[in-house]
Amino acid sequence: MQGFSLSPPRRWQGMVNVAVYIIGFIPAIWYFYLGATNQLGADPVKSFEQALGLWALRFLMLTLAISPLRDILGWNFIRYRRALGLLSFYYVLMHLAAYLLLDLAMDFSTLWDDVAKRPFIMFGMAALGLLVPLALTSNNFSIRKMGRKWIWLHRLIYGVAVLVLLHFSLSAKVLSLDHYFYIALIILMLLYRGRRALKRKLRKLK
Repeated sequence: MQGFSLSPPRRWQGMVNVAVYIIGFIPAIWYFYLGATNQLGADPVKSFEQALGLWALRFLMLTLAISPLRDILGWNFIRYRRALGLLSFYYVLMHLAAYLLLDLAMDFSTLWDDVAKRPFIMFGMAALGLLVPLALTSNNFSIRKMGRKWIWLHRLIYGVAVLVLLHFSLSAKVLSLDHYFYIALIILMLLYRGRRALKRKLRKLK
């Protein structure tokens, strides 16, 4: 299959990556504006937290979709995978900050109680814990320094996806059609990754 790549000329690549980050932060700015102008409904804090968390999930899904899109459709967006992954991490941080600052008012005793009593928060914290080393090593220096260890480390993204899926699913009292849509997409991408890894191992055994 003849694929295509949205790679700009080399001299524009830095500008395009900056543009990806700028576009990526627009939803956060928009929801902050809605919150500041009292347009987030009856429970603005919860709405703000959920919106940031949902965008973290969306950018994670886009990150995971890069390889399947390239392999199946020939669409090469590999140059933007790092930016999309980091945007997911930044939205997770904003999601956590909104929870700590607006919901808990930095009451860490309540935080530890929530982590212990509410499994979906525990899964969310675990996902963040795995995302931190991925974000810290998402740079060319780490790739050169770590070699193949970098590849193994960044496979943690699939563990992150499972934890985020659990966090997302368990945080809702009732799963909506949107929940099922996101859950199905993540499961499909994880199954695709598993199938591709299995095929690679079988190829080596031949």
